[in-house]
Amino acid sequence: MAQADVLSAMPQQRIGRPADPCTMVIFGAAGDLTRRKLIPALYNLATNQLLSREFAVVGVARTQISEDEFRKRITNDIQQFASNGVDRDLWEWFLRRLHYVHGDFKDSNLYPRLKETLDKVDAEHSTHGNHLYYLATAADYFGPIVEQLAGVGLMHEGGEHWRRVIVEKPFGHDLESAKNLNQQLLKVADERQIYRIDHYLGKETVQNILAFRFANGIFEPIWNRRYIDHIQISVAETVGVESRGSYYDQAGALRDMVPNHIMQLISLTAMEPPVSFRADAVRDEQAKILHAIQPLSAEDVLSKTVRGQYGSGLINGERVPGYREEEGVPHDSKNETFVAMKLQIDNWRWADVPFYLRTGKRLPSRSTAVVIQFRRAPFVLFRDTPVENLMPNQLVMHIQPEEGISLRFAAKVPGPAMRLGAVDMNFEYADYFGSQPSTGYERLLHDCMIGDATLFQRADMVEAGWCVVSPVLDVWKALPPRNFPNYAAGTWGPRDAEDLLERDGRHWRDFEK
Repeated sequence: MAQADVLSAMPQQRIGRPADPCTMVIFGAAGDLTRRKLIPALYNLATNQLLSREFAVVGVARTQISEDEFRKRITNDIQQFASNGVDRDLWEWFLRRLHYVHGDFKDSNLYPRLKETLDKVDAEHSTHGNHLYYLATAADYFGPIVEQLAGVGLMHEGGEHWRRVIVEKPFGHDLESAKNLNQQLLKVADERQIYRIDHYLGKETVQNILAFRFANGIFEPIWNRRYIDHIQISVAETVGVESRGSYYDQAGALRDMVPNHIMQLISLTAMEPPVSFRADAVRDEQAKILHAIQPLSAEDVLSKTVRGQYGSGLINGERVPGYREEEGVPHDSKNETFVAMKLQIDNWRWADVPFYLRTGKRLPSRSTAVVIQFRRAPFVLFRDTPVENLMPNQLVMHIQPEEGISLRFAAKVPGPAMRLGAVDMNFEYADYFGSQPSTGYERLLHDCMIGDATLFQRADMVEAGWCVVSPVLDVWKALPPRNFPNYAAGTWGPRDAEDLLERDGRHWRDFEK
């Protein structure tokens, strides 16, 4: 079958417009992110006819291999990591669009060779001079790579072509470094060219928060301090640090999760309705929420934040080592693997509504969710009945591993006495809409190719997220923990995390039930 006919012959129905013609340049093409996520995501886009026929990939890595060897490795990888089966004709079409350049990312000699390769690829595949640079590298390379690209004219936009760069997290390791990186990038690129990616925003439920809130008239009127008691955001993982011990011990749970993933979930949950779904209209409202989070004083850090480190314990019935026993982790590490916080948003909608956050490794179940707990109904009507208390309604947006929404409410238990039981109404995406093979990167890559930055962070959003955690980092650095490890693997973190809510008469949602 001719290459030009492969995409149109695929049986899947196209949902959305195809991406613009472009060449995607992947720095770090020999790494795990490329083989596990990026190439499978691109293949899924091709399967759904969302890639342009005028498309190519140029992998850039330090490994000295030929282009044929690169294609062979990627072919082996796609057999292992594809979300679904691999169509032979489509893969052949895709494979012919794979190219490779080797070199050190900080070597200035790499970039003229890359430019020469891109000129050839543009001519061969008619990609119109549009380039998408994906920095799947260590954070130290972000600034130097973009500066070198600009130095040989590969960030310059002229005529009809565009140039965009996707920057992976971590975007800085504190407020000062995030500001410095922003300044470094913005010296050689415009803000509209920079796409700071957070793969959590590729998940359907995260994207659906806006649709759920603003497309359903029964929820938006009660989405405020009059009806909502508090909000919980949990990002729980059963895994430890795996092979990332040396990196993780420099980052920790706070840096790794809170300024990016969790701040994005807070902003989408709490933001005001945007004037439209244009990228900057949505991100303007997100930024307002992040700037409205009340800064924590040193005393607040001591009373409103909790840190923990896991020791050995049981996960799914199997004994697992403690954090200090993991490969690459010092035996006396003071690094946190668990964080819980209580935050307040200082605006009209959310005054006095606490936002409780927790994230950690080696917890009992893998679960990411936003829990909206509503205020209890008045007890007056039930005073002379056997009902002793009224359970609060909970709306839960499940983000992973299952993606869906559940609503918990009270209903009368059948029988002569007035007794109430909890009822959960559950909606899962796969049950209602079917499941699409997905790595979580498809939507984000497609959005970048069509120039939609809605799901990507702006510079001001990144810096606002770091402003929230900076006081915590400062206090924790000044007062190292004395009781690590303070929770066993397979438990829900240190006891102080439970106390954080119990002092307010509240409890964490139990996801194991």
